[in-house]
Amino acid sequence: MATRHQVRQAVVALLYAQEFNAQSEASIAEFLEQKKVRNKQKAFAVELFSGVNANLAQIDSKLTLFLKEEHKIGQVERAILRLSVFEFLHTNTDKAIIINEAVELAKELASENSPKFINAVLDALSASLKNAKETP
Repeated sequence: MATRHQVRQAVVALLYAQEFNAQSEASIAEFLEQKKVRNKQKAFAVELFSGVNANLAQIDSKLTLFLKEEHKIGQVERAILRLSVFEFLHTNTDKAIIINEAVELAKELASENSPKFINAVLDALSASLKNAKETP
């Protein structure tokens, strides 16, 4: 059975692939099966993937607040950030876990400078969300 980290790897791959081709339910299911993402973990993967897509405008608007215009981020980094922002806003996963997972994904899948960049963006977003909750 796949771990949650492996599920997130699969979701990032699906989000990345979606930038180039639309994904059908059958192709998503086939991809997850190839990655041995099954049962509860498959449901988790589909929830994350569908959630990112359903909330893409909200996610991207949040991201633009923390990205400077000169930042040209790659598709893999964008997929990792989108997944992370979705989890921040729509799940009960601890923010530290989300950030750690994103940094690990960046180390595995993205460029050498990506982990530091992703960590900085998500730290700023996390602080912003925390401050928004504390403000009456």
